[in-house]
Amino acid sequence: MGARDVLRNIKLDAPDDIQYRSRMNLFLVLTFLFFTGSLIGWGLEVFWRKFFSRNNPAHKWINPGFLTGPYLPLYGLSLCLLFVLSMIDVSFIEGAWLRKLFLFALMAACITAVEYVAGLIFITGMHIKLWDYSRNRGNIKGIICPQYSFYWMVLSALYYFLIHPAILDWLYWFTNHLSFCLVVGYFYGVMTLDLCYTFNLSAKIREFAREKEIAVHYENLKSELCRRNEELKEKGNFLFAFSAKSPLKERMRDIFERLESQRK
Repeated sequence: MGARDVLRNIKLDAPDDIQYRSRMNLFLVLTFLFFTGSLIGWGLEVFWRKFFSRNNPAHKWINPGFLTGPYLPLYGLSLCLLFVLSMIDVSFIEGAWLRKLFLFALMAACITAVEYVAGLIFITGMHIKLWDYSRNRGNIKGIICPQYSFYWMVLSALYYFLIHPAILDWLYWFTNHLSFCLVVGYFYGVMTLDLCYTFNLSAKIREFAREKEIAVHYENLKSELCRRNEELKEKGNFLFAFSAKSPLKERMRDIFERLESQRK
């Protein structure tokens, strides 16, 4: 069975064993897409922060995202969304281009909603700002803005016309080589350990943020820590950006005091 038929073959009136196999196939497909999107998204963000990010004026190589490893779950979830939304029937809309435009707008709206919820959880729950659109017009709490929603719409169109057909071929290969599930399973195992490590780290950042009554800008903090390591002539670590000889809270306090003195 090809990947194009995975969603279509889930029939509510089918026997229980057929429903189970179909849903298991869909589950495996989505786990593979999440795995693929997380890795590719991380690579895109690395180059974006290196060459285009305004929060990295020194153009240093910075490990993006909240987690330590080379993956960004937000992109993995977005790829799963794009895949599922590409399968919906929009034939009720007259005109091929209008159907595509509606579909791309829906994709962009869904990804923007995911971006907003994720950003809000980190800001309100952890006092950490993973990204900041405060400089962009029409932004909401610096989490989402029309400009990036438009970018999501363009990327959705690129995905639909250029990437989706290739993904269907990848998924056809994956559903016929289920031994690759071991690699995907290893990925999820590593990411689970990473989550434990990173949430322990974020607890220290949250404690400092509450003490100073601020929201810590994650990307800026990584840039400042990299600069601080260079000043102290300590060797930095691309993946483990927060590792150093001195405690994290002490380094954050030094950075905060230095930035405050520069503003004065």
